[in-house]
Amino acid sequence: MAKGACFLFLGPEIGEKQDAVAEIRTRLSKGSPPEEASFYAGETPVSAIVSVLQNASLFAENRLIFIKNVEALKKKEEIELLAAYLEHPSEDTTLILLSDAPSLSKAIETQVSSGNKRIFWELFENRKIEWVSAFFKRAGYRIGEDGIETILELVENNTDALRRECQRLMLFLGKDKPITGEDVEKWLSHTREESAFTLFSRIAEGDLSKSLGTLHALLMAKESPPAILAGLAWCFRKLRDYAALVESGKANDFEFKKIGLASPKVRKDYERAVRRYNADICLSLTAEFDILVRSGGAGLETILMDMYLYKIHRPR
Repeated sequence: MAKGACFLFLGPEIGEKQDAVAEIRTRLSKGSPPEEASFYAGETPVSAIVSVLQNASLFAENRLIFIKNVEALKKKEEIELLAAYLEHPSEDTTLILLSDAPSLSKAIETQVSSGNKRIFWELFENRKIEWVSAFFKRAGYRIGEDGIETILELVENNTDALRRECQRLMLFLGKDKPITGEDVEKWLSHTREESAFTLFSRIAEGDLSKSLGTLHALLMAKESPPAILAGLAWCFRKLRDYAALVESGKANDFEFKKIGLASPKVRKDYERAVRRYNADICLSLTAEFDILVRSGGAGLETILMDMYLYKIHRPR
């Protein structure tokens, strides 16, 4: 890999983005492992980050440096300072800019060559089905269609979460028979850690105290607020589909399956939520707080997320 390289990885698909980063790390490690450092835009001043980038390492031949949440850079002077570095990067440094957003300031994007810029979109439904099926097949397991559907209902929409939960399923299930939806629901529901989906389940119950407890468990586990909000936004979009189906008078098992709600247990959450919440209002509020937490800095994240849950639970 040429020295002085800069990469820009955008979009919400975490797993494929991590694979791309791992490939770069492997290529850089062919000699000796690179020195690594990570910064979060909005937490560390851009001037301090650029200072680190411009100073050569004393201990390694090359460096791999990450700037995460790059979309949080809003000030003109910060954007211009980073863009100036991208135009003339340090020879011993590979810089990777990371963001869940699909685009950034043009001043930054134009300084990264098109070959080093990628947008990682969420998988389409057919690709998720293929991904899960292939994952189990490579490990020597068989899984039925209902098993795949149940996994996709219970697991967040990115390959990192899918990989983690599928690996955990393999700890409990054997290769002697196909994995069913009932198997998946039994083991994932009973053993899974807290996630945006379990938080949505608490919200659906209308229990603010339990919602706050789940939120704080996620934050203690270093889950990022933007990732939590992205998971909840996915649930509220699904709630909008559920509400439209119920209002149409065509709600039945086949129609629920078409919108990705085949599991009666998962459907129960949406049945409870639709009685309490307006999906469009919740989506608007989620988008509002996504902007707030990205621009507010780490010191305000917990306060803002608590405020978000208070507003979600507020009677309308």
